[in-house]
This record gives sequence, structure tokens and C-alpha cells, in this order.
Amino acid sequence: MKASHLALIALLALTFSSAFAFDPSPLQDFCVAINDTKTTDGVFVNGKFCKNPKLVNANDFFFSGLKKGDTSGPLGSSVTVVDVTKILGLNTLGISLARLDFAPKGLNPPHIHPRATEILVVLEGTLHVGFVTSNPNNRLFTKVLNKGDVFVFPIGLIHFQLNMGKTNAVAISGLSSQNPGLITIAKNVFGSNPPISSEVLAKAFQVDAKIINYLEKQF
Repeated sequence: MKASHLALIALLALTFSSAFAFDPSPLQDFCVAINDTKTTDGVFVNGKFCKNPKLVNANDFFFSGLKKGDTSGPLGSSVTVVDVTKILGLNTLGISLARLDFAPKGLNPPHIHPRATEILVVLEGTLHVGFVTSNPNNRLFTKVLNKGDVFVFPIGLIHFQLNMGKTNAVAISGLSSQNPGLITIAKNVFGSNPPISSEVLAKAFQVDAKIINYLEKQF
């Protein structure tokens, strides 16, 4: 086989491996993060310095306090995320967790996790959940979930959860990244800093600029 063909195959292999990789697979048992970026006693991996393995202890893999969140806000929901910032041992392991609490009719508004697929299980209550596929189809997939039901939200797609019941609801989500990220659609569009031009948003949403100004004041 010619050298040029080998080079092309190698390039394609590298491209595909990069395209399908999310959080990097660890090359050791663990790589516990440390927040002190000035340290010289560590290795910089995926945005975090890693602690000397000889200094690692059980607390590096432990989090206490996954309790009910405050649902008294205007949305009636609370999300408590346990990611690499809360459990430093999650660094390079490609996983995190969230607890979702809902008051009656509470909403976790349409949002995106740019770096993670989410799998949700309902512990209490009844949730109306759904996600929307990308352009051009924009298909909406929805389901009503009861206690013990599980639903998956694919990576990077807009999704939401609404408590349909008259009582509180609780769910737990697993996410396929140590740092899944969060883009809340309404907040990011109407509450950006500095604000997006009203002219841009008015034309994008095909509404009067006064409506855009009103929405921006909400955020």
C-alpha cells in the first residue's frame, strides 16, 4: 500500500475517533482534580490539574448534601448538579449527576447540555418531558412519566421537564460528562451580557421590538 494511502487512512481514523469522542477515556484508575492551578505537584488534564495519586483519599469521591432544592422561585423548580466541581474524583470519568425538584406545576425550562446525553428517572410525582430534534425536522418527542419511569434526552438537543401534578415531584438525572454544561434557551437569548440587539431578536422571532424589550427585562 502506498504511503499516501496509509496517511489518508490514518487521517480518517483520527477524524472519526475525534468525532465520536466526548470526555476523554482515562488512562489510569483515576485523575482526581485539584482547583489550585498554581500548584506544581500535578498534571493538567482536560481543564483540571490532577492530584498526586498518593495524596488521594475517599473524600475525593464523595459528596454529601443531595437534598431538596428551593422551588419557591418563579419557575417552581430547582436543579442540584453534582459534577466535577462538587466531586473532584469525577475528573476524566465522563459522568455526573443532578437532582431535580419541582413544586406543583414547576418547570425546568427548555435547555441544552452541549456536552452530555441525559438519562432521567422519576422518583416521585408525574412529569411531562420532551425534546426537539435539530433542523430541518424539529420533531418533538414527549412523554408523561410517573414514578419509576425513565427517559433519555440526546446530547445537544433542547429538552424540558414539567411537573403536571398537584404535588411535589423529584427526579434524578445521569449525564454523560463530568461537566455537561447548560444553555437555558430563554435566559441565554434574552438575558445575554451584553444584550443581543433588539433588532436582531425582533427579526429572528418576527415580533415587535417592544415585545423583545419586555422579554429582556424578565431576565
